[in-house]
Amino acid sequence: MLKLIVMLSILLPTDFSENSMNAIKYALEFFKYQKTTFYFMHAYQNEFYDHDDLKSRDVFEDVLDGVRNKSQANLEKLLKTVQEISPNPRFTFQILSAYNTLVEEANLIADAKNIDLIVMGTKGKSDKRHIIFGSKTFQVLKYVKCPVLAIPSNYTNTQPKHILFPTNYMIPYKRRELKLLAVLAKSYRSVIDVLYISKSDKLSIRQEDNKAFIQKSLSENDVNFKHKNEKKVTNTISSYIDEQNIDIITMVNTQHSFLEDMLFPSTIDEVSLGLKIPLLAMQNTTR
Repeated sequence: MLKLIVMLSILLPTDFSENSMNAIKYALEFFKYQKTTFYFMHAYQNEFYDHDDLKSRDVFEDVLDGVRNKSQANLEKLLKTVQEISPNPRFTFQILSAYNTLVEEANLIADAKNIDLIVMGTKGKSDKRHIIFGSKTFQVLKYVKCPVLAIPSNYTNTQPKHILFPTNYMIPYKRRELKLLAVLAKSYRSVIDVLYISKSDKLSIRQEDNKAFIQKSLSENDVNFKHKNEKKVTNTISSYIDEQNIDIITMVNTQHSFLEDMLFPSTIDEVSLGLKIPLLAMQNTTR
């Protein structure tokens, strides 16, 4: 373990489910050597509108008060639990309860608190076995302009040794997000495999420049640049994860990226990657 002290701001959305708590415990363990401010956030607008007692406008305020009070009480209970299981002097905790949607509140907090990373479970309360990502996680991956680390149910390996970074070198990555990857990898002396998947090994000038930027940004990390002469990106990534014992996959969520190709043309239930390891989704934003 390399004790790399970097001040981080991390947002932990929660619906108070077991999957959510697993992601929180993962984050507390993963970042135990970093000075970190954790923001535990619960956005309860949808819970309010779906509440069984909201049957007329006459009870609107009463039901809203009840949902608001329950949200605050659950966050305070969560904070107490977290302080008991992780009494880390490097950590600072804040709780945020909001009458808002998850996506809107996450974007607001990301901007207001200059959040470096959102950590959440791949699923929440629904926990349907046949899907990879729950609807809330999918919305955050797609619409929140902040890197997201999505943790699968019951996943506990907080010391990644091997990180996969598949790329087509077509997009100019943002320095802040590559720096985040560099910090996370350096903390555990992780090896990063930058994997180019294409039937051709020749790069355009654009691709060469983007590759050079990755090399420079990750210059203090242990990085391998690999090429797979394959056409089926999803299958190649899936096989590589299994064959190379990958612990985390990082992908960029933007137009013409591998992650967009795998997630967004179809419904999330049909995604074939079948991730069983954490996904670090970088959003390629200038924030």
